[in-house]
Amino acid sequence: MASERYTYILTVDEKYWNRLRQRNKATLGTHVFIRKNQVAPKQVQQLLFYVTRKRQVLGAADFVERLTGNYEELWEKFGGESCFESFDEYKKFAGGREMMTFIRFSNFNEIANPKPKEELSKVLGSLQGFGAGKYLDKETAMQLV
Repeated sequence: MASERYTYILTVDEKYWNRLRQRNKATLGTHVFIRKNQVAPKQVQQLLFYVTRKRQVLGAADFVERLTGNYEELWEKFGGESCFESFDEYKKFAGGREMMTFIRFSNFNEIANPKPKEELSKVLGSLQGFGAGKYLDKETAMQLV
């Protein structure tokens, strides 16, 4: 694997972030981040969670796998790893899309002392334009955690 694709930053809204934190406290193991499109890493070592409203990287996890497919089939197999409380809530999130992407991860943890947004922009440059995510090399990723 190329070193420039060591980490992938996922952008997360605050609602999902709060649920993820609560879920991690309740259950250890593998979790899933759900996307409405197929823009997601195929093979990286680490995921970082950039919380959009806070403008900070607040969490990290080990990447397990990316799965794309029919929204119902993915839910049946991995829905219990998501932050959604029911299939109906998930279906509403899907918004009529038949294909979804599940990004599975483990060893989720919150970053104890997250970098301020000003320092984050010094490391990453412009924070504009990576709404779907961004690959980082290992050296850059280590500066953020």
